[in-house]
Amino acid sequence: MTIQRTSAQENHSTNTNNLSDKNASNHKSGRWLWFWVAMSGIAMVSATAGALLAVSLTSTPLMQASLSADEAAVFDGDRISGSGLRFSELTRPVNILIMGMSVLPPDVRNPPGETKNLKYLPQVNSFDGLADVMLLIKFDPEKKKLVMLSIPRDTRTQIDGHGFKKINSTNVIGGPALTAKTVSNLLDGVGIDRYIRINVLGVGKLIDALGGVTVYVPKDMKYQDDSQHLYINLKKGKQHLNGDQALQLLRFRRDENGDIGRIQRQQMVMRALMEQSLNPALVTQLPKVLNVVKEHIDTNLTLEEVGALVGFGLRTNRSNMQMLMLPGQFGQQGGYWIPDSQRINSMVAQHFEVETDSTPQVVNPASLRIAIQDSTGSDKANLRPLIRALEKSGYTNVYVAKSWGEPLEVTHIVAQQGDGSSAESIRNTLGIGEVRVESTGNLGSDISIQVGKDWLQHREILENPVQP
Repeated sequence: MTIQRTSAQENHSTNTNNLSDKNASNHKSGRWLWFWVAMSGIAMVSATAGALLAVSLTSTPLMQASLSADEAAVFDGDRISGSGLRFSELTRPVNILIMGMSVLPPDVRNPPGETKNLKYLPQVNSFDGLADVMLLIKFDPEKKKLVMLSIPRDTRTQIDGHGFKKINSTNVIGGPALTAKTVSNLLDGVGIDRYIRINVLGVGKLIDALGGVTVYVPKDMKYQDDSQHLYINLKKGKQHLNGDQALQLLRFRRDENGDIGRIQRQQMVMRALMEQSLNPALVTQLPKVLNVVKEHIDTNLTLEEVGALVGFGLRTNRSNMQMLMLPGQFGQQGGYWIPDSQRINSMVAQHFEVETDSTPQVVNPASLRIAIQDSTGSDKANLRPLIRALEKSGYTNVYVAKSWGEPLEVTHIVAQQGDGSSAESIRNTLGIGEVRVESTGNLGSDISIQVGKDWLQHREILENPVQP
């Protein structure tokens, strides 16, 4: 039998075949598209991992100290990061001790030969001197939170076998292991997983590698020390600083608050660096950054772990970054910072999950010391309604304190002693502002309210409500 198809049938058949060919072509194109996307992703991961591996194989190891078995045992040796394609993820909370080293020729046994005939004392790239800066940073992937605790270098504490001394001397006596052990004892047993020591010569290079930092310099700063060739000359105001200028801001301590004021400026710079530098592009730049500063860093972190810490920082909301300072007060003699053991106990229980025997106390608003710092530059009379609103809500210990003068669009309610809950309660009372858990407020306060322009707008609404 001969089968004949009509023209309509032939056309339908032709269209169907064409459609099938197109679908097949689109399907193949789709598969190739996903194939190339997958290959690109693998290539990016491989490039990053390969770059990290290249740094580890071709450069000086990041760990430059030689720890004995007993010293190494001070630090928790368990893994902190994932494996395989999850190498950039933290797998548990981690406490990292960071020390900033400012070392001069007399601080080391065998100073470089080129420093002997100089008529001044230059900085030496060494890790054997006093710890000029000390931070304990908690990376908490479970709570998606980052906590930084600044420990004043002049903190008076007991060092095993050496009595009471300033905590910055622990590195000279026993290196990073003794420093970690002393910090742990000071903080009611907080565990320390890893350490980082960075020489001051590397800090400037690090900031330059990150593109500088934009901050508000709180006042004119001028200081000259010919014996070290240390020259500080900064003008008040918001500006973009290169590495050398940022170091000037970080090292200046010739004011009424000494090292404590310097810690406040350190926290200000750290927040600025995090806000402008922690972006996805930094992961790809990490090998380059490490290559710039590798000779100025000593750490028992692996390259994988460094990547995991940076990756965590990228994924952490800025509102979950908290900066604390060791509770205490200035001593009467010797330039010591005297730790407040009761407040330390409360702080580590809240922020470092250390179990304590004390029961958390409900904070009485009347007991809080609240400092008002005007950042609007307006008439002081504008602060009176703010103070009345606080007093009406039971906050009776309120005083006006000097401000850094940085103009703020939004009011900062600063939890100076780490009490974020009380700061949040005050924010709810006022109906404005943002809470910051950091130590950049008035030193004598529990909570500092750094008044911004939003208060002026809010005050106007309160005093001139819209009539229905």
